[in-house]
Amino acid sequence: MERIPYLGQTILKWQVGASSFLAVPEMGARLMNWNVTLGDGSVRDIIFWPEADNLDNIAGIRGGNPILFPFSGRTFDGGEINYWRAGDGVRRAMPIHGLARQGKFRTTRLDEGGFSAQFVPDEEAKAAYPYDYEFVVSYRFDPLGLFVELQLTNLGSTPMPWSAGHHFYFTLPWSPGRTRNDYLLETTATKTVSWDARGRLVDGARISNRESLGNKNLVDLIQTGLRRDVFTLTEAPTGSRLVFRSGMANSSNRDLAVVTWTQDEQSPFYCIEPWMGPPNAAETKVGLHTVNPGQSQKFYVEITLD
Repeated sequence: MERIPYLGQTILKWQVGASSFLAVPEMGARLMNWNVTLGDGSVRDIIFWPEADNLDNIAGIRGGNPILFPFSGRTFDGGEINYWRAGDGVRRAMPIHGLARQGKFRTTRLDEGGFSAQFVPDEEAKAAYPYDYEFVVSYRFDPLGLFVELQLTNLGSTPMPWSAGHHFYFTLPWSPGRTRNDYLLETTATKTVSWDARGRLVDGARISNRESLGNKNLVDLIQTGLRRDVFTLTEAPTGSRLVFRSGMANSSNRDLAVVTWTQDEQSPFYCIEPWMGPPNAAETKVGLHTVNPGQSQKFYVEITLD
């Protein structure tokens, strides 16, 4: 593991086999980049990180893997965005994608294989999510993959709702001369959903279980009702692929989701996002998980280059 000065901060670099990983655990537990040195000596970026002037607003940088906690996507209360209502009936503010991606973390494990970091809520986060808890992000880095786990432990006496997720930015295309039409996303989803202006879930665009990223209907689409915990992204001309596996410990996998998004047709990235459920889970209850007092739940994602 190596410490590297970067934009006035110190970031960490892991070299594990052919893979290099860059991360800044204290700032949003953000994995910034994953790249692989190929057999011919060339380097392929797997997880995209853009040129940046500073890390002052790391939450706004479109790259790496922002952690979405306690809720993924947009939250609504009575049709009004950026609010949610807890079990005590109190309406509280909640930013899009929650609190962690812009939050501070404390590193609790740092070794040659990865790191663990615990969220340190500030006063705004405490007001938005008023529970006694530990939220820990843990990464394990492998020669051709990574494993990341989100663990929420309830230290209080009140059940805690959550529906967290990941916002992986993948470099696309992988190879010169390719377009989005060359990349196929394959899932076992049985349902697609989107949301309306008041946050209600509605039927999503009809797509097949094996769909090209060139299909614009994939943008901002949520696939759920997965029959299997594995899904893949394949560069069709070469057969190179990323294999994803996601799941829950101590809770149901029923409403787990795969979200797809990109900013525009020229963006050098495409986001494949494993979530615990669709957006606005606190209000719709779809994909909402509850951690009882004294208990823990884990949401894990494994990504392997095949």
